[in-house]
Amino acid sequence: MSPPLILASTSPHRRLLLERLRLPFTAVAPGVDETRSFLEPVTELVRRLSRAKAEAVAAKHPRALIIGSDQAAERNGEILGKPGGHAEAVAQLTASSGQYVKFHTGLCLLDTRDGRRQEHVDVTRIVFRRLMEPEIERYLQAEKPYDCAGSFKSEGLGISLFEGVESSDPTALIGLPLIALCRFLRDSGYSLP
Repeated sequence: MSPPLILASTSPHRRLLLERLRLPFTAVAPGVDETRSFLEPVTELVRRLSRAKAEAVAAKHPRALIIGSDQAAERNGEILGKPGGHAEAVAQLTASSGQYVKFHTGLCLLDTRDGRRQEHVDVTRIVFRRLMEPEIERYLQAEKPYDCAGSFKSEGLGISLFEGVESSDPTALIGLPLIALCRFLRDSGYSLP
């Protein structure tokens, strides 16, 4: 019998992605401080936060598999957070116009039965097309992606902002790399198609 599966996240995007696997799971808020350490590389940031989220939830859920994940967007070495509002989203998209943006998505699967930890970081590279101010306004009015790093939703209308996407796992860009997660779950005894 497979152990209970717990998603250490309050993200509705991650919940929707995990639902694709048709496995029963519970989502639990990890309550982790997501502050970046001084000069911490982006890849290490998402790896550390994914692990910290899984470990925070694992403390209260013995004999379970805990999924931790974190994502950071980076443009020319600058980390792009969630805009939180319209003006910030306009600024982010204007600055990303014609640029490359990398999305680093960390994943940690922690088996609390034996302490085994499997980790992965996916890097997705987005090429934004040249965006005009009216296009940015129309997009933001239509989708209001103010809770998304980089100010867009690739699973929605945000795809129209791109020139191209380079990725080994398209679900990583949305927030949870399902290809790696499926591999980790199979290694932990779950039967997946």
